[in-house]
Amino acid sequence: MTHALPKIAWIGLGIMGSPMSENLLKAGYDVTGHTLEQDKLDRLTAAGGTAASSVAEAVADADVIITMVPASPQVEAIAYGPGGILENARAGALLIDMSSITPQTSVDLAAAARDKGIRVLDAPVSGGEAGAIEAVLSIMVGGDQADFDEARPLFEALGRTVVRCGPHGSGQTVKAANQLIVAVNIQACAEAVVFLEKSGVDLAAALDVLAGGLAGSTVLTRKKDNFLRRDFRPGFRIDLHHKDMGIVTDAARTVGAALPVGAVVAQLVASLRAQGDGGLDHSALLRTVERLSGAGA
Repeated sequence: MTHALPKIAWIGLGIMGSPMSENLLKAGYDVTGHTLEQDKLDRLTAAGGTAASSVAEAVADADVIITMVPASPQVEAIAYGPGGILENARAGALLIDMSSITPQTSVDLAAAARDKGIRVLDAPVSGGEAGAIEAVLSIMVGGDQADFDEARPLFEALGRTVVRCGPHGSGQTVKAANQLIVAVNIQACAEAVVFLEKSGVDLAAALDVLAGGLAGSTVLTRKKDNFLRRDFRPGFRIDLHHKDMGIVTDAARTVGAALPVGAVVAQLVASLRAQGDGGLDHSALLRTVERLSGAGA
């Protein structure tokens, strides 16, 4: 017995949301989207989707609503209030928030949605713009097992590693840990780059051999060209990583976990942002190391 694919509403068509929604279209889903920029709506319709002029219009007929916006305030803005998701989605709909927000925001959203008969999963992702385009994201999910099982085919059209991590908020907690590891890793790579260059070593050769050993990582593989070319066009902006370092620092403090190196890197991310580099890719942590080392701009 075959079932028709669920109708999707997609809210938030940014660097991640646009390619992710397009991957659902390629997989045969009916996607109606809403976002604030007209050119992003035009991109969705060009890919075969339907543009909606408001959140309420987008979610009205949806079986599944997916949100991908920058932070907790934006999630709250689109979820709550008269024009929001909870007031306008039908009972029984599944709301999947793929934004990276505080675990508590996810827990609160699930509780508020339950009162409206709407099920919720928090499902933040890792893999950046390239992972979104290639549909190889890691998706970490919090919520009920039955809802996760229902959403799995949809997740598998978006990512390669799909794991339920526990109850509501668990996906966000794992994402916070992910962002901690990524930031510390980028910082270590950036320090190595400046050390290698000041030592007069062929940087491309050095990064190739490092990538093949224990120092190798997805971060180094993905960001190697950014370091070599000083190409800091945003795949994942420093502004967003700054937000995420705030989430992990706060959440760790709440549970009593010490993050000594993470705290230092959080300050370096904040410093880079304060110097006006918030719109650059997080590989631009290299710029802070260069400044501290008296090299580069």
